[in-house]
Amino acid sequence: MATPRTDLNADLGEGYGVWRLGDDEALLSVVTSANVACGFHAGDPAGLRRTCAAAVAAGVRIGAQVSYPDRVGFGRRFVDAAPDDLAADVIYQIGALDGIARSVGGRVDYVKPHGALYNTIVHKEDQARAVVAAVAAVDATLPLVTLPGSVAARFAREAGLRVIAEGFADRGYRSDGSLAPRGTEGAVLTDTAEICSRTVRMVTACEVVAVDGTVVSVDVDSICLHGDTPGAIEHARAVASALADAGVRLRSFLP
Repeated sequence: MATPRTDLNADLGEGYGVWRLGDDEALLSVVTSANVACGFHAGDPAGLRRTCAAAVAAGVRIGAQVSYPDRVGFGRRFVDAAPDDLAADVIYQIGALDGIARSVGGRVDYVKPHGALYNTIVHKEDQARAVVAAVAAVDATLPLVTLPGSVAARFAREAGLRVIAEGFADRGYRSDGSLAPRGTEGAVLTDTAEICSRTVRMVTACEVVAVDGTVVSVDVDSICLHGDTPGAIEHARAVASALADAGVRLRSFLP
């Protein structure tokens, strides 16, 4: 029987100028994939170049964390963007980060939408199609990281893109498998033991307990830990240890 394995990803490069958010280098010592901001919700060119260089040095895959243009709201506010405009924004972000990554010996290996855009394309078809079209237009070999069962996942498969189903270690779920909105009770988890037990259960049993107590089926390829969650590096190290104790190998979803 094959050893179970999973990818562990985190959002990085989310500082701006002298303002630093999270400990990128510490997280890069644990995760296998780095969702690097592209400047639209966070990140400045010099900082993103440092993050990409650190990811390359750590042997961690780089993903373009594309977003609505919303620095003030950290990309967590919905933007009613026209599909053509959204597609162009996504193309721009992938290209910009890929150029930065290549300048330090890396490249963009996948795409993961951030924040409100991520949650919107779970159900909003016109924006989901725009994101998928953008990825396909840049490079149809780039996988799209998204929530299992989302319309984005369906459209991506129809377009011939590889879909990476993602679970969240530190976020609450609703009974339909979507994420509980930030600001609602149980939406963000901070207890390390709970985060670890939920992650192991998602990976080994393919299920998670929703905020209302419902057991939800989830079959995921990658687990996300948010770099801006309080105690993020401690959570990441504890999750990696808990997965190892459960016989799960940490490995990128890419060869």
